[in-house]
Amino acid sequence: MNAKLLLTTASVAIMAMSAAKAEDLTLCWAAWDPANALIELSKEYEAQSGNTMHFEFVPWTSFADRMLNELNSGGKLCDLMIGDSQWIGGAAENGQYIKLNDFFDANGIKMDDFIPATVTGYAEWPKGTPNYWALPAFGDVVGWTYRKDWFARPELQAEFKEKYARDLAPPATFDELKQIAEFFQNRQIDGKTVYGASIYTERGSEGITMGVMDVLYSFGFKYDNPEKPYDMEGFVNSESAVKGLEFYKSLYDCCVPPGSSNGYMGEGVDAYKSGQVALQMNFAFTWPGFNTDANVGGDKTGYFANPAGPNGDKFAQLGGQGISVVAASDKQDAALTYIKWFAQPEVQAKWWKLGGYSALRAVVEDPGFATSQPYAQTFLDSMAIVKDFWAEPSYATLMQSSQKWFHDYVVAGNGTAKEALDGLVVDWHATFEEEGKY
Repeated sequence: MNAKLLLTTASVAIMAMSAAKAEDLTLCWAAWDPANALIELSKEYEAQSGNTMHFEFVPWTSFADRMLNELNSGGKLCDLMIGDSQWIGGAAENGQYIKLNDFFDANGIKMDDFIPATVTGYAEWPKGTPNYWALPAFGDVVGWTYRKDWFARPELQAEFKEKYARDLAPPATFDELKQIAEFFQNRQIDGKTVYGASIYTERGSEGITMGVMDVLYSFGFKYDNPEKPYDMEGFVNSESAVKGLEFYKSLYDCCVPPGSSNGYMGEGVDAYKSGQVALQMNFAFTWPGFNTDANVGGDKTGYFANPAGPNGDKFAQLGGQGISVVAASDKQDAALTYIKWFAQPEVQAKWWKLGGYSALRAVVEDPGFATSQPYAQTFLDSMAIVKDFWAEPSYATLMQSSQKWFHDYVVAGNGTAKEALDGLVVDWHATFEEEGKY
């Protein structure tokens, strides 16, 4: 059969839409392994559409500053933006992304076909309304890797069981996680000193906030009063939230490697791959790289979702992004053909195989998905318990406040957890007061 006859109806439509004029499109995203996978995936789009894809990838530590400045200035560098989940409110209200509802309806793209948490997190504004500004592009969530090969050593199993009266295994609670971290801290393994855990502490962008919130949710933290939006007193700084922040600091104080005062994703990857730590907090995007790594790959590494807090609650910090068409682009029609192509189930299946985390339910609910990779089930478990940071237009200001208060307390040791959360309430209330929301 002629290969051209195998093209899907959607692919034919893409070719037809772009046939009149080939375009050069620029897609902007962070510089990380999934971006490299997207370059490979996009070769198929180029072949079908006749358009040429260019990519502007920026390191995570400067991604927000660089790309938010691009959006705020009305720059024309980016035709397509895979922007962070927290940007969606500001980009929608400030007219920086085009609204996609009519396009989705015209092309049979249904948000019900995507993981609900990714629709809420990456596409909707206002939250809880069917107003869409992005297509879920990359599902991500904070979870944990552990040295499965170390856990399996009989002498360590015996010592741990004698001390804690349970098996050395992935933790069911955060208290158990800390016990494991303490057990490995400063231990000699194969003649090398190792440490308990790598956690997020970075001050400059969003790192420590992502780490602290990943724990606080399971301790009972809430962003505001469910009955009175933006009223945070007694919720952000509740007794349970204070205990959660104290726990995070105690984990930092007891169990991280030396020089861990300003670490985020990249530092966590380095600590884990170099064999420094038994446990590592990081976003799921890192897992394919660990699985194939020469030092920690294969059966040496295991994966687990966030354990439970004191009351049995389990939540995890949502990561990931949606893909949007930038309103300042002069090539919006061509950019939309890319989103239509990317939304196809067969493209999403290839995205997963290349190392991208598809948010399409047809991919993740396939009977073979959970066993398709060693980390696939943990990804599903983690995406089922996600919460996210503020997606408000004032996201950047809100993030600056949390970065300051969390880092000053956890890393610098200034004040108490209650004082840090009280200060955060004051700052966040002031931000929303300026906007007339509180």
